[in-house]
Amino acid sequence: MNVVQRFKALMAFEPVDRLPRVEWAPWWNQTLERWHGEGLPADLSDTVAVQRYFGLDPLRQCRLLPRRWTFPDTGRHGYGPVADARDYEAVRPHLYPSLGEDPRGARLGEWIEDQRRGEQVVWLTVDGFFWFPRTLFGIERHLYAFYDQPDLMHRMNADLAEYIVGVLEEVGRIGAPVFMTLAEDMSYNHGPMISQALFEEFLAPYYRRVVPRARELGTLVVVDSDGDVSAMVPWFAEVGVEAFLPLERQAGVDAGVLRRAHPRLRMIGHFDKMTMACGEGAMRAEFERLLPVMRTGGFLPSVDHQTPPGVSLEAYRTYVGLLAEYTERAAE
Repeated sequence: MNVVQRFKALMAFEPVDRLPRVEWAPWWNQTLERWHGEGLPADLSDTVAVQRYFGLDPLRQCRLLPRRWTFPDTGRHGYGPVADARDYEAVRPHLYPSLGEDPRGARLGEWIEDQRRGEQVVWLTVDGFFWFPRTLFGIERHLYAFYDQPDLMHRMNADLAEYIVGVLEEVGRIGAPVFMTLAEDMSYNHGPMISQALFEEFLAPYYRRVVPRARELGTLVVVDSDGDVSAMVPWFAEVGVEAFLPLERQAGVDAGVLRRAHPRLRMIGHFDKMTMACGEGAMRAEFERLLPVMRTGGFLPSVDHQTPPGVSLEAYRTYVGLLAEYTERAAE
């Protein structure tokens, strides 16, 4: 099986010769800088080139932003350029570019050709309906806007849904990514940042517009949210979302519990990155924790976020060796 066949079969709960061996999150720049000082070839910087160097299955992300390069930056973390509807109208000309306007979108055709040959899995990332208004409002104004500016929240998400549907139509003329993620980051270590009622009112209608279009392409829809997503899994299931990443262990997520509650849930990630600087014994124990879930299908083990700079090149090589061992064992 090639990497594309293996990924699709796993996510369809079908038999595989082995589980895919992937890194869904690129490494921290500081991590790569450390590794370059420890022997990683200096000319390796492209994500897929680094993946191939470590013997991982290539995974190519196409991250599309609903913002043109002219989008105004406030220069203040946590503060967006929009306070009210007038501000939104002012920034709207700087939003929602076509696929061809984005340099990454312009390369998508080349990447899809590699996918057709079975050489890499291509995945698309777009902003989700919690994430995107937050980039416009800023963190605090966004949370107040659910109550103070509901009409504007709906306007933003309706426009975003139209943008994503348009992107999917353009992408469909090139080929279908194996999966797509909607970036949300709407949980923390105690659960969702909003209630189910707010989800149903402000996010669900727009997921119901986008998910069917992705399914028409044969593209798996995955929600990308840090924190503990456990309570949100059934919310998203109602709008057709079947998969989550990265399932952060430090936030208390337990893939075994999720699998028992949701037998057909697709999951990516969940390997506790905090074990990676603690030696082979700690990493092996973490793989042993994951192995029963790996054997159920629909679960792709990977670091539960970017590998931190505290992990040496030698330690990462140990991790990759264990990943190879356990992805074989899970398919036995």
